[in-house]
Amino acid sequence: MSSDMQILSKFKIGDMELKNRIILAPLTRARGTPQDDPMDPASRVPNDTQALYYEQRASGGLILTEASAVSEEGYGWLNAAAIYTDDHVAGWKKVTDRVHAKDGKIFCQLWHMGRQAHSSYHPTTKRTVSASSEPMAGKVKTIDNGEADGEVPHALTVDEIKTTIADFVNGAEKSKAAGFDGVEIHAANGYLVDQFLQSKTNKRTDQYGGSKENRIRFLKEIVEAIIASGAYPASRIGFRISPNGAFGDMGSEDNVEMFTFVAKEMNQYNLAYLHIMDGLGFGYHGKCRPVTCADIRKNYDGAIMANVGLTKEISEGLVRSGACDLACFGRLYISNPDLPERFANDWPVADPAPYETWWAHTGEKGYTDWPVYEEPKEE
Repeated sequence: MSSDMQILSKFKIGDMELKNRIILAPLTRARGTPQDDPMDPASRVPNDTQALYYEQRASGGLILTEASAVSEEGYGWLNAAAIYTDDHVAGWKKVTDRVHAKDGKIFCQLWHMGRQAHSSYHPTTKRTVSASSEPMAGKVKTIDNGEADGEVPHALTVDEIKTTIADFVNGAEKSKAAGFDGVEIHAANGYLVDQFLQSKTNKRTDQYGGSKENRIRFLKEIVEAIIASGAYPASRIGFRISPNGAFGDMGSEDNVEMFTFVAKEMNQYNLAYLHIMDGLGFGYHGKCRPVTCADIRKNYDGAIMANVGLTKEISEGLVRSGACDLACFGRLYISNPDLPERFANDWPVADPAPYETWWAHTGEKGYTDWPVYEEPKEE
């Protein structure tokens, strides 16, 4: 048994005790039920297969859901989940009930895609939005499952920023109604909050752009508004950053300065955790040196969650060194639904799930059909 491993020890986030420090990463798997009409809202409602997927992985200390759009304008990924209507609440309630029945804890990741979406997903506004009118290089997915060049986004006005913050609050309130233990604000991977944080995408000259203090304002106001709403206290709100990532055509020369500043500024709220994608396996922009957990630790007193490319040994070393408190697993947790048990018992770990299983399929294939470990039968 490896029961003396730190990553298998309990950990407290505010008043909530996690049974271990192994976290299921938020993974967009696009396993909503496909509809004949891609705009049919039913495709955005979590189904029984998704509920089983999360239930299978409930032995981790905390489950983070796939990114869930907080509004129509924040949506842009076919058959991905959302959290802005009562139907979404009903679908997610099935998930949280099954996770809680397994003594699991689960947070909903609140998502706005910003310029990574395509206007075909937004019949109400017929546009995409961002911090500034900087288009994303590369292709984006269209509603008919085709591809198009990244569009020139509409730069949100100050009033529209306030409306978007209200969308995040609504997402948090809907998460609470669905039975989630807390929420994670997706401020990573080149989505809308990240588009405000990074100098590459934020060319604004008002109170939301220019200085580090101005670029972080959107994130801070989302956090403050969720706390003020009463949906969740600070200790049930986490946030995710990706200072090293190239995904979504991101990466800025000043990311070391910016994201250590983000850590320092967000320290004041006593949040549940800061989730940093500090590994380079999801694409590295190379425009400045990588920002590590150790950099964040110097500027942040609360719980730190590491992510990308972790193994049992690497995560154990990070936790023992004090660089982080929680270890987030994605690809490895897809193919090993019983990952904490495998670590605890020194059972072999199945190879990470191959790329083509992540979101190309629908239904159970490559999703809920990964086996748990069975000890070989003695002859």
